[in-house]
Amino acid sequence: MTQGRASGKVILFGEHAVVYGRPAIAVPVTDVQATARVEAAAPGSGILIHAPDIGQTIDVATAPADEPLSFTVRRTLARLGRAWQDLDLSLTLVSSIPVASGLGSGAAVATAIVRALTAHLGCPLDKKEVSSIVYETEKIFHGTPSGIDNTVIAFEQPVYFVKGRLIEPFAVRRPFWIAIADTGLPSLTRESVADVRAAWQRDRQAYEAIFDRVGAVADAARAAIEEGRIAALGALMAENQRLLRRLDVSLPELERLIEAAQRAGAQGAKLSGGGRGGNMIALIEPQQADAVRAALQAAGAKRVIVTEVGK
Repeated sequence: MTQGRASGKVILFGEHAVVYGRPAIAVPVTDVQATARVEAAAPGSGILIHAPDIGQTIDVATAPADEPLSFTVRRTLARLGRAWQDLDLSLTLVSSIPVASGLGSGAAVATAIVRALTAHLGCPLDKKEVSSIVYETEKIFHGTPSGIDNTVIAFEQPVYFVKGRLIEPFAVRRPFWIAIADTGLPSLTRESVADVRAAWQRDRQAYEAIFDRVGAVADAARAAIEEGRIAALGALMAENQRLLRRLDVSLPELERLIEAAQRAGAQGAKLSGGGRGGNMIALIEPQQADAVRAALQAAGAKRVIVTEVGK
């Protein structure tokens, strides 16, 4: 048996504007992970994907071309020059990453598949190649993905990302803590990205100005993280959230959690990811973790993850 793992991720700054060429910052969330296990199967059985978390078994031979898990298997094997028809494998997927919540569940599962398959066949790929394969799967999930999920998850470190440019991993001078709270509502990234695109097409000048400001916030946040000025991140989160409201991707459920975190002492808070559900994040001190967690749960959070960035 061969295993491949991948962590979740969270976007700190820059969501939605990143699709339009502005920078975004994302970091791995190692507290939640996807795991893929590959084993040899009986001759003639082909490749079966077992996903007990969602109660599915998928036969690669009969799955639709746009089924994400089988697509990832086929794409990976094609990259290795192997025909999926010639292989008999059992692939089992388990994940602790909440689905449709902005934590990169789809990209993490795809990354785990690529890592497990390539290791099992003795042909591991470098991080850039893994990211490239997973990006193709992301197109199925999200339509026009930014590329940030596959990048940060495949490279396993904080990244400054601008679409179409070289990836820029960067150092966290002083570790900091964030709380990630799940609204319990699915974040349908494909739909929110499409809605923002439609609004942009109606009024490009106004939306380009918003995207410019989101990009400037992300640049300021990177400088603060690299210089260890963690206190500056709180105000930048508030500004980013104000701009995301103007893009109409927040919801009352997200706003309720943001307000609860701030009342409990968080230095800043914002939604993370596609919005319209999913997660919000809050900048906290480690000694505030219990109080912030309790406040978020009281405000309706279905799950709260507290993680250290740059540890």
